[in-house]
Amino acid sequence: MNNKEDSFSELLKTESFFLLIKPEDNIYSNSSIRNSFFKELESLVKLGLKNIEISWSNNKNWLDFVSDIKIKYKKINLGSASIVNKQSIEDSLKIGLNFSMMKFWDKDLFNYAKSKNYLLIPGIKNLKDLEEAINLNCNIIKIYPIKSKDNSIDILNYKNIDFIAAGGLSINDIKTYKSLGYKAIVVGDKGIKNKKFDPKIFEWLKNN
Repeated sequence: MNNKEDSFSELLKTESFFLLIKPEDNIYSNSSIRNSFFKELESLVKLGLKNIEISWSNNKNWLDFVSDIKIKYKKINLGSASIVNKQSIEDSLKIGLNFSMMKFWDKDLFNYAKSKNYLLIPGIKNLKDLEEAINLNCNIIKIYPIKSKDNSIDILNYKNIDFIAAGGLSINDIKTYKSLGYKAIVVGDKGIKNKKFDPKIFEWLKNN
Protein backbone atom coordinates (compact mmCIF):
# COMPACT_ATOMS: atom_id res chain seq x y z
CA MET A 1 0.00 0.00 0.00
CA ASN A 2 2.79 2.41 0.93
CA ASN A 3 4.26 2.05 -2.55
CA LYS A 4 0.99 3.26 -4.06
CA GLU A 5 0.90 6.22 -1.70
CA ASP A 6 4.58 6.96 -2.36
CA SER A 7 4.21 6.97 -6.13
CA PHE A 8 1.08 9.13 -5.83
CA SER A 9 3.00 11.56 -3.58
CA GLU A 10 5.83 11.67 -6.13
CA LEU A 11 3.31 12.55 -8.82
CA LEU A 12 1.92 15.39 -6.69
CA LYS A 13 5.33 17.06 -6.76
CA THR A 14 4.89 17.85 -10.44
CA GLU A 15 1.10 17.91 -10.90
CA SER A 16 -1.11 20.83 -9.98
CA PHE A 17 -4.67 19.69 -10.53
CA PHE A 18 -7.09 16.83 -11.00
CA LEU A 19 -9.88 17.24 -13.51
CA LEU A 20 -13.06 15.77 -12.05
CA ILE A 21 -15.57 14.67 -14.67
CA LYS A 22 -19.17 13.97 -13.66
CA PRO A 23 -20.76 12.20 -16.64
CA GLU A 24 -24.47 12.79 -17.16
CA ASP A 25 -26.44 9.67 -18.04
CA ASN A 26 -27.01 10.83 -21.63
CA ILE A 27 -23.28 10.43 -22.36
CA TYR A 28 -23.80 6.66 -22.24
CA SER A 29 -26.74 6.53 -24.62
CA ASN A 30 -26.03 9.43 -26.98
CA SER A 31 -23.07 8.70 -29.26
CA SER A 32 -22.69 12.27 -30.53
CA ILE A 33 -22.42 13.61 -26.95
CA ARG A 34 -19.91 10.88 -26.15
CA ASN A 35 -17.87 11.50 -29.30
CA SER A 36 -17.72 15.22 -28.64
CA PHE A 37 -16.61 14.51 -25.05
CA PHE A 38 -13.80 12.21 -26.24
CA LYS A 39 -12.70 14.76 -28.85
CA GLU A 40 -12.32 17.46 -26.21
CA LEU A 41 -10.62 15.07 -23.80
CA GLU A 42 -8.18 14.08 -26.53
CA SER A 43 -7.20 17.76 -26.94
CA LEU A 44 -6.63 18.15 -23.20
CA VAL A 45 -4.50 15.00 -23.02
CA LYS A 46 -2.42 16.18 -25.98
CA LEU A 47 -1.79 19.45 -24.14
CA GLY A 48 -0.50 17.48 -21.14
CA LEU A 49 -3.49 16.72 -18.88
CA LYS A 50 -2.24 14.04 -16.47
CA ASN A 51 -4.88 13.47 -13.78
CA ILE A 52 -8.51 12.62 -14.37
CA GLU A 53 -11.09 11.33 -11.97
CA ILE A 54 -14.56 10.23 -12.97
CA SER A 55 -17.47 10.37 -10.54
CA TRP A 56 -18.61 6.86 -9.76
CA SER A 57 -22.13 6.01 -10.87
CA ASN A 58 -24.33 3.01 -10.31
CA ASN A 59 -25.24 3.21 -14.02
CA LYS A 60 -24.48 -0.15 -15.66
CA ASN A 61 -22.61 1.68 -18.46
CA TRP A 62 -20.18 3.41 -16.11
CA LEU A 63 -17.67 0.55 -16.14
CA ASP A 64 -17.48 0.48 -19.96
CA PHE A 65 -17.22 4.25 -20.21
CA VAL A 66 -14.33 4.53 -17.73
CA SER A 67 -12.64 1.42 -19.17
CA ASP A 68 -12.70 3.16 -22.59
CA ILE A 69 -10.85 6.14 -21.13
CA LYS A 70 -8.31 3.85 -19.46
CA ILE A 71 -7.66 1.95 -22.72
CA LYS A 72 -7.41 5.12 -24.84
CA TYR A 73 -5.14 7.04 -22.47
CA LYS A 74 -2.78 4.57 -20.85
CA LYS A 75 -0.48 7.26 -19.42
CA ILE A 76 -3.23 9.15 -17.63
CA ASN A 77 -3.37 8.89 -13.84
CA LEU A 78 -7.02 7.78 -13.82
CA GLY A 79 -9.18 7.48 -10.74
CA SER A 80 -12.77 7.57 -9.57
CA ALA A 81 -14.48 10.05 -7.29
CA SER A 82 -17.47 10.32 -4.95
CA ILE A 83 -16.75 6.86 -3.57
CA VAL A 84 -19.54 6.01 -1.13
CA ASN A 85 -19.73 2.22 -0.81
CA LYS A 86 -17.91 -1.06 -1.37
CA GLN A 87 -19.37 -1.51 -4.84
CA SER A 88 -17.75 1.72 -6.02
CA ILE A 89 -14.38 0.40 -4.80
CA GLU A 90 -14.95 -2.99 -6.43
CA ASP A 91 -15.87 -1.31 -9.73
CA SER A 92 -12.73 0.83 -9.57
CA LEU A 93 -10.59 -2.25 -8.87
CA LYS A 94 -12.24 -4.11 -11.74
CA ILE A 95 -11.15 -1.41 -14.21
CA GLY A 96 -7.70 -1.21 -12.64
CA LEU A 97 -7.88 2.45 -11.63
CA ASN A 98 -4.90 4.03 -9.85
CA PHE A 99 -6.82 5.67 -7.01
CA SER A 100 -10.21 6.83 -5.78
CA MET A 101 -11.34 9.82 -3.76
CA MET A 102 -14.06 9.62 -1.12
CA LYS A 103 -16.60 12.36 -0.78
CA PHE A 104 -16.42 12.32 3.03
CA TRP A 105 -14.53 10.42 5.71
CA ASP A 106 -15.72 6.85 6.21
CA LYS A 107 -13.37 4.81 8.35
CA ASP A 108 -14.86 1.42 7.42
CA LEU A 109 -14.64 2.18 3.71
CA PHE A 110 -11.06 3.38 4.08
CA ASN A 111 -10.12 0.16 5.88
CA TYR A 112 -11.93 -1.91 3.25
CA ALA A 113 -9.90 -0.26 0.47
CA LYS A 114 -6.74 -0.81 2.51
CA SER A 115 -7.54 -4.52 2.84
CA LYS A 116 -7.70 -4.62 -0.98
CA ASN A 117 -4.36 -2.77 -1.24
CA TYR A 118 -6.19 0.05 -3.01
CA LEU A 119 -5.45 3.78 -2.64
CA LEU A 120 -8.54 5.58 -1.35
CA ILE A 121 -8.13 9.28 -0.55
CA PRO A 122 -10.64 10.61 1.99
CA GLY A 123 -12.51 13.91 1.89
CA ILE A 124 -12.19 15.63 5.25
CA LYS A 125 -13.28 18.98 6.65
CA ASN A 126 -13.05 18.65 10.44
CA LEU A 127 -10.19 18.08 12.84
CA LYS A 128 -11.61 14.94 14.48
CA ASP A 129 -11.86 13.08 11.14
CA LEU A 130 -8.44 14.35 10.08
CA GLU A 131 -6.81 12.98 13.22
CA GLU A 132 -8.62 9.66 12.85
CA ALA A 133 -7.42 9.34 9.23
CA ILE A 134 -3.83 10.18 10.22
CA ASN A 135 -3.97 7.57 13.01
CA LEU A 136 -4.84 5.02 10.32
CA ASN A 137 -1.66 6.02 8.44
CA CYS A 138 -3.48 7.97 5.76
CA ASN A 139 -0.87 10.25 4.15
CA ILE A 140 -2.84 11.79 1.28
CA ILE A 141 -5.91 13.78 2.26
CA LYS A 142 -8.42 15.82 0.32
CA ILE A 143 -9.83 18.78 2.22
CA TYR A 144 -13.45 18.98 1.07
CA PRO A 145 -15.39 21.16 0.86
CA ILE A 146 -12.44 23.50 1.18
CA LYS A 147 -14.66 26.55 1.76
CA SER A 148 -16.18 25.06 4.91
CA LYS A 149 -13.22 23.32 6.53
CA ASP A 150 -12.65 23.70 10.27
CA ASN A 151 -10.58 26.78 11.06
CA SER A 152 -8.70 24.62 13.55
CA ILE A 153 -7.13 22.65 10.67
CA ASP A 154 -3.77 24.17 9.80
CA ILE A 155 -2.31 21.95 7.09
CA LEU A 156 1.16 23.40 7.68
CA ASN A 157 1.20 21.54 11.02
CA TYR A 158 1.23 18.19 9.19
CA LYS A 159 4.59 17.96 7.48
CA ASN A 160 4.28 14.39 6.20
CA ILE A 161 0.78 14.66 4.76
CA ASP A 162 -0.01 15.62 1.16
CA PHE A 163 -3.12 17.79 1.07
CA ILE A 164 -5.39 18.32 -1.94
CA ALA A 165 -8.00 21.10 -1.96
CA ALA A 166 -11.43 20.42 -3.47
CA GLY A 167 -14.94 21.83 -3.73
CA GLY A 168 -16.01 24.73 -5.95
CA LEU A 169 -12.51 25.44 -7.31
CA SER A 170 -11.52 26.50 -10.82
CA ILE A 171 -8.23 26.32 -12.70
CA ASN A 172 -7.62 29.93 -11.59
CA ASP A 173 -7.33 28.77 -7.96
CA ILE A 174 -4.17 26.68 -8.42
CA LYS A 175 -1.72 29.43 -7.49
CA THR A 176 -3.63 30.48 -4.36
CA TYR A 177 -3.92 27.00 -2.91
CA LYS A 178 -0.36 26.02 -3.78
CA SER A 179 0.80 29.09 -1.87
CA LEU A 180 -1.22 27.87 1.14
CA GLY A 181 0.62 24.55 1.13
CA TYR A 182 -1.74 22.32 -0.87
CA LYS A 183 -0.02 19.98 -3.31
CA ALA A 184 -2.86 20.12 -5.85
CA ILE A 185 -6.51 21.05 -6.32
CA VAL A 186 -9.52 19.27 -7.81
CA VAL A 187 -11.31 21.17 -10.57
CA GLY A 188 -14.86 19.84 -10.79
CA ASP A 189 -18.06 21.69 -11.70
CA LYS A 190 -16.14 24.85 -12.55
CA GLY A 191 -14.12 22.89 -15.11
CA ILE A 192 -17.19 22.67 -17.34
CA LYS A 193 -18.75 25.70 -19.04
CA ASN A 194 -21.89 25.16 -21.13
CA LYS A 195 -21.24 21.41 -21.26
CA LYS A 196 -17.71 22.01 -22.60
CA PHE A 197 -14.42 22.00 -20.72
CA ASP A 198 -13.48 25.47 -19.49
CA PRO A 199 -11.28 27.14 -22.17
CA LYS A 200 -9.02 28.36 -19.34
CA ILE A 201 -7.96 24.73 -18.71
CA PHE A 202 -6.69 24.48 -22.29
CA GLU A 203 -4.91 27.81 -21.78
CA TRP A 204 -3.33 26.72 -18.51
CA LEU A 205 -2.07 23.44 -19.98
CA LYS A 206 -0.53 25.28 -22.94
CA ASN A 207 1.38 27.59 -20.61
CA ASN A 208 2.57 25.09 -17.99
